[in-house]
Amino acid sequence: MKRPSRRRWPRLLPPLALMALLFALSHQPSLGTGLGVWDLVLRKGAHVTAYALLCLLWYRALEPRRLVAAVLVTLAYAATDEYHQTFIEGRSGTPVDWLIDAAGVGIAAALILVHQRRRPRRGGAFV
Repeated sequence: MKRPSRRRWPRLLPPLALMALLFALSHQPSLGTGLGVWDLVLRKGAHVTAYALLCLLWYRALEPRRLVAAVLVTLAYAATDEYHQTFIEGRSGTPVDWLIDAAGVGIAAALILVHQRRRPRRGGAFV
């Protein structure tokens, strides 16, 4: 296996930092705001957004631009995050929440594919 180049290491920091932030937020007993249905919509929207961003960051970090690897890493982290929440009082990790996270990953992957189709290829395979 090839070792990452020195230029790649800085690209690993943003996805790792976001993962650390998500872990810290998942470790909180409750992130409810008391806004009723808006609370649910905002929190689930935040999940979609955070995991879309995480997928985009992993895509950027994994040279040479491996979309499949970025999607798999992000989905695996979402699963471990949901599992982590099962140990936190007041929280629950569920398959439905993982699917919401996966929706964000799917949105990011779709955006990447659309972007790639609009750009001319510079030799080599995309995925």
